[in-house]
Amino acid sequence: MSGPKFVRFFSPILQALKELGGSGRPSEVRDFIAKQLDLSEAERTELLEGGAPRFDNQVAWARFYLVKAGLVDSSKRGVWSLSDQGREIETLTPDQSLLLFKQIHSEFESDRASTNINEEDGAVEESIAPNDTEVSDDSSYRRKLLDMMLSLPPDGFERLCQRLLRESGFEQVTVTGRSGDGGIDGHGILQVNPFVSFKVLFQCKRYSGSVSSPQVRDFRGAMMGRADKGIILTTGTFTPDAQKEAVRDGVPPLELVHGEKLLDMFESLELGLIPRKTYDVDLHFFKEFQS
Repeated sequence: MSGPKFVRFFSPILQALKELGGSGRPSEVRDFIAKQLDLSEAERTELLEGGAPRFDNQVAWARFYLVKAGLVDSSKRGVWSLSDQGREIETLTPDQSLLLFKQIHSEFESDRASTNINEEDGAVEESIAPNDTEVSDDSSYRRKLLDMMLSLPPDGFERLCQRLLRESGFEQVTVTGRSGDGGIDGHGILQVNPFVSFKVLFQCKRYSGSVSSPQVRDFRGAMMGRADKGIILTTGTFTPDAQKEAVRDGVPPLELVHGEKLLDMFESLELGLIPRKTYDVDLHFFKEFQS
């Protein structure tokens, strides 16, 4: 099929959201698609030159166009959902998907704030998909925030995670900063109520790639007998095997905080972000009035 490779994910995204009850978080949609298409771990973890997972980025591009087409609703809290129009579509053939891409692309290709995608040019596969439906520079704030985290020195990122945990309700959060401690970067106390509290150990990985299952196992081994809970925070992602290892039966479960979830937490807490409100013109909305 000609056109950007992400077009092949149009129909799987719609099917995934239907199977998930009409809505789902991005990670749930990606997991459904990967299972449906029987993608290998290598295919899921292949990285773009900038460090973002290629599969995740292609799914994000596909969802961006489905939102523009009115088949998927704009996300406000990190949840993708079908629109009324999207629920009526059973499936999209490759030809229908390509036609949909061309129609939507033609609506904003002349917009100076557009992504300037050329359907015959594979360069789009190497660019980061816009967050949500925005096509202005405002949509890049999550990318800027992530780049800021990646630019921090290791101890700076550890102290940033310390601040995030404190803002999230943890107490006595301390960064150990000791090497040779099994990857443990700090500890804290989560006070659930006046009677119940948990000692938590955490690890900070300033990655652009994926954290593997051996790294998850090593961290669990280092924390065994020393804490009630473990958290791994990363600017990158976790491989499917790492996610399975975190909740494997018979061992203490670990909380995995990947890059997108990390950004969501900073947004929710308005930490390091100055909130403001802006608008973009919805070119698709005005199309019916132009004839």
